Amino acid sequence: MASGGGLIHGVVALAPGRTLLDAVAGPLAEAGMRGGVVHLSGGSFSPFAYVMPALSADPRFAAYYSETFRPPGETRLERASATFGERDGAAFLHVHGTWIEADGRRRAGHLLPAEVVVAQAVRAEAWGTAGAAWRVEPDAETNFSLFTPASLQAPAPGCLLLKIQPNEEIHAAIEAAARAHGLAAARVRGIGSIVRPAFADGRVIPTDASEVLIRDGRVAPGPDGSPCAHLDIAVVDVAGAIHEGVLRRGANAACITFELCLEALPG
Repeated sequence: MASGGGLIHGVVALAPGRTLLDAVAGPLAEAGMRGGVVHLSGGSFSPFAYVMPALSADPRFAAYYSETFRPPGETRLERASATFGERDGAAFLHVHGTWIEADGRRRAGHLLPAEVVVAQAVRAEAWGTAGAAWRVEPDAETNFSLFTPASLQAPAPGCLLLKIQPNEEIHAAIEAAARAHGLAAARVRGIGSIVRPAFADGRVIPTDASEVLIRDGRVAPGPDGSPCAHLDIAVVDVAGAIHEGVLRRGANAACITFELCLEALPG
């Protein structure tokens, strides 16, 4: 499921004292962006709130969330990736990241952007479009309400918003979208979840629920000239362990969703 439009790109410093949601939404709305992805790095937050992936006790859901964690003190951000869009007509963010808590522990998970407050300036770099929006809508397959791309203007090259459904192999889905939209090469940014992540070095993480952020993603022509996806990720499992590295192509199925922004590059 994909929609696209001309690329909007910008960098801002998120000022202290505002929630992460408000600090990000204001500048992106001013730039005219309706859907995209934001990379966050540096700075810190206080207060801070997050959840981790969890197995579901409810048969309606394949996976769920843990209780909310609120570590004391100031939390230093390593990196995060956020999908920017709207829910019920208002700005909304879906954020996965890695960080260092005040006691020195490194953690990862799903940030709660309306409860996290910027303490020291955070760098935010955004890629998105005015031609398509991410909108939170009910998803019958997962029984969640999820970001879904919606076209707002006639399609244009530059930025493609792509949603991957459960059980789709993520490399194959990205490559199929690149072919369908004429992207010979692209940068791939975004977040999602994987069933039992499989890495190129042979590791397989035995978790059926996970939170993933893409650290480095791209599409480039393969040996036969067709699009070939490469994804370097960080993923947290249900026990809170963080796993990082390049995913094995063809061996990673989406769990609940993937929300991606593909930036077209010269072929």
